[in-house]
Amino acid sequence: MKVLGLETSCDETGLAIFDSEQRDSDNQGLLGQVLYSQIELHALYGGVVPELASRDHIRKLVPLLNELLAQCGMTKDDIDAVAYTKGPGLIGALMTGALFGRSLAYGLGVPAIGVHHMEGHLLAPLMGANPPAFPFVSLLVSGGHTQLIAAYGIGQYEILGESIDDAAGECFDKAAKMLNLPYPGGPNIAKLAETGNPNAYDLPRPMLHRGLDFSFSGMKTAVHNLIKDTPDSDSDPHVRADIAASFQHAMVDTLVKKCVKALKQVSMSRLVIAGGVSANTHLRKTLERELAKINASVHYAPPELCTDNGAMIAYAGFERLQAGQSDDLAVSCVPRWPMTELPAL
Repeated sequence: MKVLGLETSCDETGLAIFDSEQRDSDNQGLLGQVLYSQIELHALYGGVVPELASRDHIRKLVPLLNELLAQCGMTKDDIDAVAYTKGPGLIGALMTGALFGRSLAYGLGVPAIGVHHMEGHLLAPLMGANPPAFPFVSLLVSGGHTQLIAAYGIGQYEILGESIDDAAGECFDKAAKMLNLPYPGGPNIAKLAETGNPNAYDLPRPMLHRGLDFSFSGMKTAVHNLIKDTPDSDSDPHVRADIAASFQHAMVDTLVKKCVKALKQVSMSRLVIAGGVSANTHLRKTLERELAKINASVHYAPPELCTDNGAMIAYAGFERLQAGQSDDLAVSCVPRWPMTELPAL
């Protein structure tokens, strides 16, 4: 089954084709993918402008589909099914991909299915060469979500903890803006932190001893006060690097300790980390080191599948399509959609 995946939940237009008959090959079934990022469009505003995001998706979907089909040596008639992001996300952005995908499927006479964006992230590591087996704990960490989930199977999810305010990725973006770094904040904070001292400043580890929920709103305040009270924080590159490194270290330390706590709580030995922040190399190295101490392993998707992409939507859609699920002609998108509402396979 060749499944076209469409991702338009926020500021990236991602398309990919997953072929279930090619899963044993080196590309693990991914025939090709294309991704257009709106970073330059939104950088001027320091964050995503929803209306601009929706309009840009509309402009890019058709040319990106043509580019993808040429890359894969296919025509539209070779597509067996269409999967699109149904939610959560920005409602206007979601609607562009959903309407495009459902209309395309109708025109081709093939099934279509709306996919949960975060389930796509959670399942993305299963596309790798050595996919983790269920059950496992998943840390979903991105610009809009920070969640710890016990995954017993596809659609069998238990929320162990989640952010009660700002997501980790959002906190990275806000801290970067305070340091006058470009959007998106995560990669730029990480790059600046490479030359800094992670122990230069003592920043908080929010809610570290209060269950498995996260709270990062106070971290933003702490970084703001640190920058305000530190001489030359706006001009000395060494001071700026130390602030970035200390911030990144505090965020990573909080995430890692919560992951260790979650694994012990549910007596599991596998952690899957997914979402844009999972591409952070400091986070990956720290998780590998700390999980080795408790005889646990960490699994993640390749860097190109960590941020929003069409491949994860195509794969998640395939898993549900082969189980007999599909959507009717009515198109509905869900900007807020708890993963616990998904049907189990």
